[in-house]
Amino acid sequence: MPLLTKDRTLIDDRWALLPETAALADVPASTPAIVPLALWSAQHDALSIRKDIGVWLKPDDDPDALAGDVARLPLIAVDFPKFGDGRGYSTARLLREKYGYTAELRAIGDILRDQLYYLRQCGFDTFALRPGRSVAEAMAAFDDFSDSYQATVARPVPLFRRRLQAAASAPGEGSMTIDARIAAMAALPSR
Repeated sequence: MPLLTKDRTLIDDRWALLPETAALADVPASTPAIVPLALWSAQHDALSIRKDIGVWLKPDDDPDALAGDVARLPLIAVDFPKFGDGRGYSTARLLREKYGYTAELRAIGDILRDQLYYLRQCGFDTFALRPGRSVAEAMAAFDDFSDSYQATVARPVPLFRRRLQAAASAPGEGSMTIDARIAAMAALPSR
């Protein structure tokens, strides 16, 4: 199955995604594999010596379980079993912001076009689309919004701060710092 990246390219999936019921004997010897967290935890010593093993998390899996392994894992996948289950968004932000995970973070499961922009903002960089979905439509999803107001993994500086930075660097704006501008704005009476 082809995968869509945040850079709007299609890549072939070279990883074998093992089912939740997989055992150590099911892990292929010569193919990169994504194993469920339960298997990773149960067979940590045997699996962690390989450089081509990734882990996938269910919505109710605690990403804290991977805290000591984020530096060595080449891929972490987060499962979205149904469209309405958004716990994976929080998992992605925790992995990126709290644990500093920098390798591939993949969204798997019931991934639809409407989610792609937001998944990217939370730190996902690869997306396994549902079979039969239009790749062109999925790529267009990244243009659904031109910007976001709040801070995200993809854009850690919120829009109001970026605007202040632009205003502070504009000619003729004086030497007031961004923090001084924010303090001055906060001191204004509310309407």
